[in-house]
Parts: sequence; structure tokens; C-alpha cells
Amino acid sequence: MIPRLTVDLPRILIGLLFLVSAVDGFAWMLTGQSLVHPPTSPAGLRFEDALKESGFIWPLMKTIDLVAALGLLFNRAPAAALLLLLPIITVIILFHLVLNPGGIPVAVVLALLTGMLIVAYRDRYAALLR
Repeated sequence: MIPRLTVDLPRILIGLLFLVSAVDGFAWMLTGQSLVHPPTSPAGLRFEDALKESGFIWPLMKTIDLVAALGLLFNRAPAAALLLLLPIITVIILFHLVLNPGGIPVAVVLALLTGMLIVAYRDRYAALLR
């Protein structure tokens, strides 16, 4: 039996992280201004600008962030919510490793929290890996 703290804490922290990300992303779409300004390298800013200027990736990504964050925070299909976020989490981790090394500590924490949830929900993913 997995202690609840090793499931609930990462679930809530990841949910909060992506809820803030979604709110910030929608604020940018509505006003052109971000609410959160983390330190980002010039290459990282160019990548983020390309996502925003694509016209569809940014809104799609922020919608996924919002839906998955709410699923994690309200504990509604959290394994499915995490599955929705896995491609975005992968890009975030690679983004910090390749384009924005200043954010590597955030990437490490996100990777650890995600790993904890993958282990916790491994029985729910078993059918996908057969």
C-alpha cells in the first residue's frame, strides 16, 4: 500500500503548477500580458513566442493544462489527467535541459513528482503497456 502523502502531495503540487500555468496562459491570450515572469533565456523566449504565435498550440496546451490540473486537484481521474500532461511535462523538462538551463531545478522537481505519480498509478497504466 502506497502512503497517501506520496500520492496526494505530488498530485496537488502538479495540479497547482498547471493551474497557474493555465491561468497565466489564458491571461496572455486575453490581454497580451503574462501574470508570471520566470527567468527565461533568449532561446527559451523564442521557443515560447513560437508556441504563442502558432495560433493553435498555445490555446490547446493551456486548455489541456486547465482540464488536467482540475482533474488532479479534484482527484477526478487523476491517472488520466497525468496522462494528458505527460507530453507537456516531457517538453518542459527538455526545454529546461536544452534551452533554459536556469530552470533545471524546476525540471528535476517536476520529473520527481511526475515519477512518483506514475509509480502510484502504474496499475492503471498497465493495460496501455501490454
